[in-house]
This record gives sequence, structure tokens and C-alpha cells, in this order.
Amino acid sequence: MVNFSLVLLFITLFTGIIWIINYFNWPSQNSIEILDKKIINLNIFKKTIQFLASIFPTVMIVFVFRSFFYEPFQIPSGSMMPTLLIGDFILVKKFAYGIKNPINQNMLISTYKPKRGDIAVFQYPKEPTLNYIKRVISIPGDKITYNAFSKTLKIIPACKNQKNCNNLLQITYTNIKPSNFFQTFSKDNNFYQNFESEIVDSSIFNTRKETIGKITHDILISKTIGDQVDLYYHQPGQPQATWIVPEGQYFVMGDNRDNSSDSRYWGFVPERNFIGKAVFIWMSFEKQENMWPTGIRLNRIGSIE
Repeated sequence: MVNFSLVLLFITLFTGIIWIINYFNWPSQNSIEILDKKIINLNIFKKTIQFLASIFPTVMIVFVFRSFFYEPFQIPSGSMMPTLLIGDFILVKKFAYGIKNPINQNMLISTYKPKRGDIAVFQYPKEPTLNYIKRVISIPGDKITYNAFSKTLKIIPACKNQKNCNNLLQITYTNIKPSNFFQTFSKDNNFYQNFESEIVDSSIFNTRKETIGKITHDILISKTIGDQVDLYYHQPGQPQATWIVPEGQYFVMGDNRDNSSDSRYWGFVPERNFIGKAVFIWMSFEKQENMWPTGIRLNRIGSIE
């Protein structure tokens, strides 16, 4: 996969060099005239230098803004429904979890750490070239248990030994009610919000509100599809579906609980993998996975809660 940050850095450096050449009027007029007679057309050469020099400030601003402040991402799947939908274009606050080297993601200046309830973009631990977006559910030291039948969480903060494993974090749920969302399995195992021609099976979701501490958000629960508990990541020394989050790592889940490949299945996210916090939807297209957009959802533009 192409490292876009590296490509943008190369373009910034290249146009910066051209800008310097243009600013100091190098090569000299005499040398250009000599080159003109032997190799190139003088006017084309001049215009090319001036054009490349003119775009340098814009490229530099884009590189700095994208690397250290905000970066745009597109939501490609339904794992964060109903909070984020396929076709949403979001801005991710890059400095939310520290200022990092945009090329290798090494920490330059530490700021804040991920918190429970944050919607975060991170490099998938098993394949760092892929970016995932999930909700941070548990932070280092938490003991978390997920009940795959009631589809509820239990979190005990700072559970590093048996003496500290008694104080449950307050987690509440509203009553389950029907939703308008659909999960559709196509022949290539994609998930869609609406029915498609290549349907193999489908299910309608229920919804409820989940409150973890002071953070409340909507989650989706399938009426007919359950978790594959036998495929859960098994942490040594812990029962099935129970995990203690190690230092420097986090437990994440999708809001679409029955359609999300997350920490339940592949384990924890190291802190160094976090890219930033999703904060704003700047555009939203009515679309389905791997399909062309069919409209614009203007009502979705705004802050992400």
C-alpha cells in the first residue's frame, strides 16, 4: 500500500526546492539562454519553474495540516453504525493523542491519551498498513467482560490484582427497540444498509443506548446473528470473553456489535498505533459498501458524538 504521507512529503520537498531556485533566480538568465539554444524552449522552462514554485505554499500547508492537525478519512464499512455510516467523510484530530512523525508515527510531543468512549482511528495491529476506526471501550488496567448473549459489558477499572477487582464501572443500557438499519450479506461477504440484488441472507437490527461512565452512544444489535464466541481472542490466564488490558494498550469495539471485527477477535491496540480522534463529519454520501454514491446526506454533516 502506498504511504500517502511519504508521497506528500516528497512532493513538498520537490516543490520547495523549485521554489528556492525560482526565488534566487537560478539558473541565471545567461545559462538559461545557453540551455535554450541547445536543449529546451525557454518559455516552457520558465513557466514550468514558476508553476511548480507557485504550488509549493499550498502543498506545504496541506502537508502540515494533514500531518499534525486534521486528516480526512472515509468510512468504508458498517462496523460503526449507527454512529458512522458507509459514505461518511470524517475529520480526524491528529494531535488528540500526541504530535507524531508523519512518516513513521514516532511520538514527538505527548499530549493526551485515548479515553473510554473516544471514536479513534488507528493502525490495525495485525496489518499496520490498514487503518481501522472503532470506539475505545477499555483503557490500560481495565478488566472487561462481554456477555455475548445479553450483549452487555462489564468493566472493572484498575484491576491489576484481585484486591482491586471489586469496583465496577457504571454501565447502563436503555430498553431494546427496533431500528431502520439492515445488515445484508452478499456473495462476497460485504455488509450493506439496504437490500441488494445479490442477497444471501439479511437481518434487521435492534438498537439501544449504552452509557459507559459519562459517555452515552447508540449501538446496534442483530436480531438473528450472534457473536462467534469460539473465535474470540483468548488472553492467557483469563476465561473466555474476559480480558485485562495491558499497560500501553487499549480494547476497542464497533458500535455495530454484531458486525465488527474488533478487540474481541484480534486483541488489543497498542498506544503507538493510534492516529487520532474522529471529531467531525464534513460530507456524507448515500452509498453502500463497494457501490457508487446515490445521493448526499446533508443532515449528517456536523460534530461526531
